[in-house]
Order: sequence, then structure tokens, then C-alpha cells
Amino acid sequence: MRADATRASSSLETPEVQAEGTQNREADPTTAIARQLEALLMVADEPQPLVDLATAVGAPVAAVRQAIAALVADFDGVDGTVRRGFELREVGGGWRFYVRDEHDPVVRDFVLTQNPTKLSSAALETLAVIAYKQPITRSSIAQIRAVNVDSVVRTLLGRGLITESSTDPETGAINYETTGLLLTHLGINSLDELPLISPLLSDGQGGFDDVA
Repeated sequence: MRADATRASSSLETPEVQAEGTQNREADPTTAIARQLEALLMVADEPQPLVDLATAVGAPVAAVRQAIAALVADFDGVDGTVRRGFELREVGGGWRFYVRDEHDPVVRDFVLTQNPTKLSSAALETLAVIAYKQPITRSSIAQIRAVNVDSVVRTLLGRGLITESSTDPETGAINYETTGLLLTHLGINSLDELPLISPLLSDGQGGFDDVA
């Protein structure tokens, strides 16, 4: 009888009471921090260390760690929540959203069918740098090309032409390398079949001829 009365009482709660309960949960400090972290991580291109996240939201590292744990549990479907198609994963000392492994095939097929257009010259240049210098970090690619390559790298990742291969042990930066899909598009069996790049480069004579 007591359980039935409790359920009945709960079902009779007015929208105002239910809204108040939601507001109380949102007012919880951990929940508030978690929502901010969720927004930040949604746009992050690289795994974010706890210290950087704490600085961004202006909260202690311990509080951010607790909020991260709450988000991980939420996305994993712990305590009755819905298990999401993505997960919050710690990689190389930082946190970032990733598609769950079981959904990789459908995401890959979607990306390939939704993006049939040709690569831009910027994407092709970045892909060439990765192919010849891999494994290589995003910052190293940017130094070679002397431009920001964040969006281009995202494009190549989305096309399945490159992948995250490892993490630099000193800086924590992600190293990128090409995938088998690139070999398929190029019609080669291995990277060893890539043409030598030195004959394609200028020997600098044109510039020296202009010097008095």
C-alpha cells in the first residue's frame, strides 16, 4: 500500500513541481560543470587534459574530474540512462568524444556517401604531407604548410583517408597516418610505392638567378 501511495503521489505532481525538481538538479554544481564540459568537448579537435578543462570552466580539477565521471556514466547508460552512440574517452592524457566502435561501419558509410565531392587543393596538400611524413602531429603539419590545418584534418578524418595512430609521449599530441582507403584510391599496395618526392621539388635555381 505504501509503495502504491508513493507512486500515486508521484504521478499527481504538478508540472510546476516537476520543473522545480529539474531546476534543482541543474543547480547542482557537478551538473552545471558537466554541461559546460559537454559543450566544450563537443567542439574540441584534440583530447583535452583535465587541467585545461578546469581552466576553461573556472573550476577545481577535482570538481572537473567528478563532472567527467558523471558524463561518462551518463553516456554509457549507467543508472538507467540511455546508452549513447558516442562515448567520452580518455586518450593520451585528455578527454574527447568518440563514436562507439560498434557504430564505426554505419558512420564510415554515411561519411563516404554524403561527401562524394573531390578534395580541395589544401586537403590534397595536407594529405600528401601526412603520407610522406607519417606519423605526424597536426602542429607539425601546420608548420610544414604554414597554415592552420584543423578543418582540413577533420575533413580527411571524416573521409576515412587518415586516422589517429598514436600519441606523442612528450606532448600528448595525436599522430596521424594514412589508411588503407588511401592506398585503394591510389591503386597501390603500400606506401613504398609512392613516387619519390625529391624529383618533384624545385631545386631553387629560379630563386638564385634573381639574386644580384
